Amino acid sequence: MRSVTYSMGVSLDGYIVGPDGRFDWTAPDGEVFRFWIDDIRGVGVHLLGRRLYETMLFWEAADQEPALDDAEREWAALWRPLPKVVFSTTLSAVRGNARLATGSLAQEIVRLRAEPGEGEIAIGGATLAAEAAAMDLIDEYRAMAYPVLVGGGTPFFPRRDRRVDLELVETRTFGSGVVYLRHRVVR
Repeated sequence: MRSVTYSMGVSLDGYIVGPDGRFDWTAPDGEVFRFWIDDIRGVGVHLLGRRLYETMLFWEAADQEPALDDAEREWAALWRPLPKVVFSTTLSAVRGNARLATGSLAQEIVRLRAEPGEGEIAIGGATLAAEAAAMDLIDEYRAMAYPVLVGGGTPFFPRRDRRVDLELVETRTFGSGVVYLRHRVVR
């Protein structure tokens, strides 16, 4: 069965965006960007909320940008054909290799797990991840922890009333001080 993973950049105090809505501190250096390029190769489908979908729209036509470097072109070439499912109550259409979700998050995940195919089911966006976590649908949490304290904002981990035990399966420290932490949910 395909795993459901949640990966995002996070401040050391646990937020994906600061209280001002900014996340410029997550801009990856070359080493971290290379890691994300390698990571996306293991994704079979990406589930996104509206805000993350709109942020990532740049990559749908990024290959037309003359200022892109080779790594950015490689990322765009991997991102563009990747199937995406967008969860939104305000969008009526999406672009690229994306479709609007027709069912609930749980229904979409059950359907995607049942379909033939390889690669993880990746969730992007804290709101969508919080919904999946509340239903115990996330198999792995993957945090790219940045050495910054932002003091508030949107939390990486959803606030909930139950304990979730995690098993550390991988760590990596980058030259910039960013630390990757990969945890599997203990079931």
